[in-house]
Amino acid sequence: MWTKHFGLSTLEVGVLGALSANAFGAALGAVIGGPLSDKFGRRFIYVYDMLVYMIGTLLVAFANSFAMLLAGFIVIGIAVGAGVPASWSYIGETAAGTERAKNIGVSQFAWSLGPAVIFIAALLLNPLGLLGNRLIFGGLTIVAFIAWNLQRTLPESQDWLDQKAEEKRVGHKSAINAHPYRTLFSNKTSIKWLLFLIGVYALWNLVAGSQGMFLPYIFESVVKLDATQSSLLNILIWVLTALSTYFGFAKFGDKVDHRFFFGVGAIMSLLSWILLTFWGMSQSWALWAFAALWGISAGIGAQAWYALWATELFPTQFRAGSQGIMFFIVRASAGLYSIFVPTIMAQLGFSVGGYIMIGILIVSLIIGLIWTPQTRGKSLEEITKEQYGEEFLNEDQKKKLQ
Repeated sequence: MWTKHFGLSTLEVGVLGALSANAFGAALGAVIGGPLSDKFGRRFIYVYDMLVYMIGTLLVAFANSFAMLLAGFIVIGIAVGAGVPASWSYIGETAAGTERAKNIGVSQFAWSLGPAVIFIAALLLNPLGLLGNRLIFGGLTIVAFIAWNLQRTLPESQDWLDQKAEEKRVGHKSAINAHPYRTLFSNKTSIKWLLFLIGVYALWNLVAGSQGMFLPYIFESVVKLDATQSSLLNILIWVLTALSTYFGFAKFGDKVDHRFFFGVGAIMSLLSWILLTFWGMSQSWALWAFAALWGISAGIGAQAWYALWATELFPTQFRAGSQGIMFFIVRASAGLYSIFVPTIMAQLGFSVGGYIMIGILIVSLIIGLIWTPQTRGKSLEEITKEQYGEEFLNEDQKKKLQ
């Protein structure tokens, strides 16, 4: 709708996607929100983040030019990115050692349900044309206002409060507390897990991010489906993602071997793109099989595992900040890639784009299977001590281990 109304070129479509919540916008928000969350608290982000998001949705809802539309997408992206490190850190820190995957899974369920509802609304409002799109973003503003009021009632993370109390007690005696990000980039363990998580998640997100931004465009402009068929396929993907997140990751992520569970999701995502690339252009069954396989795999795939492992594998001092840095790299790389996706599909053909996606998913699968961290059933304190040593624990965390 936006493309037709503003007469956007393929490059402008790419830029719009690249600077949105799926890419650069979220990248910028994450690299800002992560360190702020470590310095001022997880709740601090919640108090202001949704206000920024509401400004973005209102800009899009009332956009009368490409510049205003782009500004709205950027602001939304910044708000989304800023909230991710704080929320995942908060969820991990407030969950018991045997329920972290469950709590992360429930949050991912809500994350996945949102797009499903949006696509259903888009299908129902499609007869209204561009007005329907504007109404959707107006509705998002109302939902964000409700969420903002609820988030303000949340208590601060006790782990973060304990860490700040420890820093106040010891002052600058601890180099770790005084310069947490210097430690993040100089400690061999933290560097190892940074590279691992970026490898698994950034690669997978090149594919997932491209889908999030351009799958409707691919379905309608490349595969030549109508708007209703495209919406139905996207609804199926997101509904299955939400269901597999809740009934798969949330239910079994704390119980099943992580390497096996990760492998199942990664292989399913790979198979989905093989089907789409080789048969999706000519066989309708392949499109539905792709949607089903990708939808299920996304719920138990790299994003859910990244959310869990990124919380577990870094100490409280720079837990949110490390996530902000990784999320910045992940979303920025997706943004760079997304600029060229429409051109690749239009000029080189869909098959070439599909081969690239398949290759990316294979590499992500291999990295994840080889270096899967063994954290299941352990508390955050146990993981931190095991990975970094006791000097990275504050006094309250040490007491929990006694």
